[in-house]
Amino acid sequence: MIVAFGDSLSAGYGADPGKSFPDFLQKDLDAAGLHWRVVNAGVSGNTTTDGISRLREVLAYKPRVTIVEFGGNDGLRGLPIETTRANLERIIQTLQGAGSKVLLAGMTLPPNYGSDYIRPFQQIYVDLAAKYKVALIPFLLSDVAIHPDLMQQDGIHPTAQGNEIVAKTVMRYLKPLLH
Repeated sequence: MIVAFGDSLSAGYGADPGKSFPDFLQKDLDAAGLHWRVVNAGVSGNTTTDGISRLREVLAYKPRVTIVEFGGNDGLRGLPIETTRANLERIIQTLQGAGSKVLLAGMTLPPNYGSDYIRPFQQIYVDLAAKYKVALIPFLLSDVAIHPDLMQQDGIHPTAQGNEIVAKTVMRYLKPLLH
């Protein structure tokens, strides 16, 4: 069991049902003959604090791999870097303690947030991946964010076609964890 645990980017905000990146990831796994079930535990609007409050529900799935995709809403709300870091750290520790491998989905913020906030925000993911020896997707939306046609009008959420590409990005980092 693989759980995509995160916010609106996992939930597939703004895309039709069945068009989130976890939905496309399931199709990619099936097409590759890899017998894994993907559960979408994405909730739009969630912060890392919300993620902590939902850990028990995610652990009930007994995930062998958890894709941790949180932090974007923390950053967009300008929450303290230390809070985001501590929350993500607790999520990773809890999942690893329960025997789940973790794939951490890195995030960045729009340039108007300024490098003094963006740089340490991005560094959270790099630091935690190194500290806990978890796989890291440097930036979950790397292959879609610079293509306006793959993003919804808000510039934050991928379109269905964008989610299909995000799933392929995730698959590149996920595959080594499945063996």
